[in-house]
This record gives sequence, structure tokens and C-alpha cells, in this order.
Amino acid sequence: MICIITGDIIGSRKIKDSWLLSLKNALKVVSGQNNRWEIYRGDSFQVQVEPENAIRTAAYLKACIRLNKPADVRMGIGIGEEKNKRKKLSESSGDAFINSGAAFDSLKQAKVNLAIKTNSVDFDEEINVLIKLSLIAMDSWGMVAAEMVKLALENENVVQSELAAISGRTQSSVSEALKRAHYSEIMEMNKLYCKKISQMLSK
Repeated sequence: MICIITGDIIGSRKIKDSWLLSLKNALKVVSGQNNRWEIYRGDSFQVQVEPENAIRTAAYLKACIRLNKPADVRMGIGIGEEKNKRKKLSESSGDAFINSGAAFDSLKQAKVNLAIKTNSVDFDEEINVLIKLSLIAMDSWGMVAAEMVKLALENENVVQSELAAISGRTQSSVSEALKRAHYSEIMEMNKLYCKKISQMLSK
């Protein structure tokens, strides 16, 4: 089983291209050693990650893009098998790709910026409710909140005083920004997602 995230940049034509470098760097980080990512049609992208990293990856990509205000990102997460693995991600096929495309296509109608699709209707229903709730926070991240979320996700085992030192901000401003971003609640949701996905994949 693999996870494919399909996304595009909202309002990319109205803003400078600063988001492109942010996106490229973020895709390199999240794809890790597999290095399977692609940008196409100018502002659309696909990336392959481990299924248990899906929510964390989506939060990270969103934080990276929202640093370039007013840019934002729409993403469809698909989990499933990969049938034909090709060098180019866009030429590969399988349920993961079909589900990712279907999740992405559902976004406009559902008026949300993030959704997941697997081969389990019950799982999707449950996780998509959690995602909708998390988007109340994520869709309103300002630049400072996005910067601190990005930093916190890059340095997960680091205490806030160290994050403050890395960012050059005071500890109280780091703490305030993460609180505003509802970072701890999003991480709790991610923990629950990881538990549910590992249960589903082990069936």
C-alpha cells in the first residue's frame, strides 16, 4: 500500500512565483529517499509518501505554501495499491492513484481543501470529518503560524525553547503561534489517524 497526494496551488496566477520554490523544497522533504514527486501543468503536483505520513505531510505542505500569502493548496489523499510502477509518478497506476484523483476531484463540490479516499467507505467517512474540523484551523493559518508549524514538523522532538532559538523568536511568541495554529490538536488528530490507518492496513 502506498499514499499518493495530488494537489494544486489556489490562486497561483494571482501571486508571485515564490510558492514554487517552497513547493519544490517541501516535496523533496516529504518524499524522502523515494524522491517520487512531480510538478505538472505549472501549479499541480503529485507526491508519494507512506500511508501513515499522509496527514502530517498534508499539514506540512500546507504550512510551506501558506508562508507565501495569499497562496493556499488543495490536496486529495489516496491510499491503495500501486499496480504499474513507472519512473514518472504520473505514468504509474493503481488504486492509490485512482483514489487520490477521486479525492482531489471531490474537493470543489465539498467546498474543502483536503480530503482522503481509500477502499474503505467507513474509514473515509470518519477521517474526512476529522479533516474538515482540522481545516477550520489550517485554512486560517497566517504567515507566522504557518512558519511555526513548518518548523515544529521539521523538528518534532524539539522543545519550544529550542524552536525559539532556531526561529529567532521569543519562546512566548512561538508558543502563541502554535496555539493559534491549533498545532497540538492537529497532532492529536494525526495520532488517531495513524492508529486507524495501521489497523486498516493490517486487516
